[in-house]
Amino acid sequence: MRRLFLALLFCFAASAASAADFAQTMQPRFTPADQADLDRISAYLNTTQTLKGSFVQIGPEGQVDEGRFYIQKPGRMRFEYAAPNPTLIVSDGSSVAVINKKLNTTDRYPIWTTPLSLILSREVDLKKNPAIIGLAHQDGQLVVSARSHSSRATGNITLVFSEPDIALRQWTVIDAQGLTTTVSIRDLKQDTVIDPTLFKIADASATGEK
Repeated sequence: MRRLFLALLFCFAASAASAADFAQTMQPRFTPADQADLDRISAYLNTTQTLKGSFVQIGPEGQVDEGRFYIQKPGRMRFEYAAPNPTLIVSDGSSVAVINKKLNTTDRYPIWTTPLSLILSREVDLKKNPAIIGLAHQDGQLVVSARSHSSRATGNITLVFSEPDIALRQWTVIDAQGLTTTVSIRDLKQDTVIDPTLFKIADASATGEK
């Protein structure tokens, strides 16, 4: 359960970590071209108000989970795992609930303690974010590397965006044990109307499919 939660959310630690965490870390000197690309990605994230689509998650042992997700800025998110996985993750703007529908359990986290702000915050500026440590062009995609803590010398988070039309496509997380989890998103729809009740934790048993 915890690994599923971290796989979905930990990739956004770059924006959620406070400046104090990175106070002794020197941000790399990006080239003007890199800075322009980071500005393009930031603009995409800042102009996107809602996202929905499907996802495929590949765990460290090759296990595959699928489902659907819904995001509405600021602060609201829902990830529905398909059966037989009983996990449901819902953020209502103030807290995040990780629900096991089979066991009928709910774990809650204050939203400010979870690394959600890269996607869920109103304003993003990757160029000035000290957690961003790399940018690369790979196979027609932009790959942003970040670290979740200043003690790490290398990146443990990568986010993949399509180009030239910028859109989030994938993220990969390497946890403290060196285990890798990759989440790919597809059938992406941007700035469509989403039923606000999907982000109510009390109504979390409802499905997003209509």
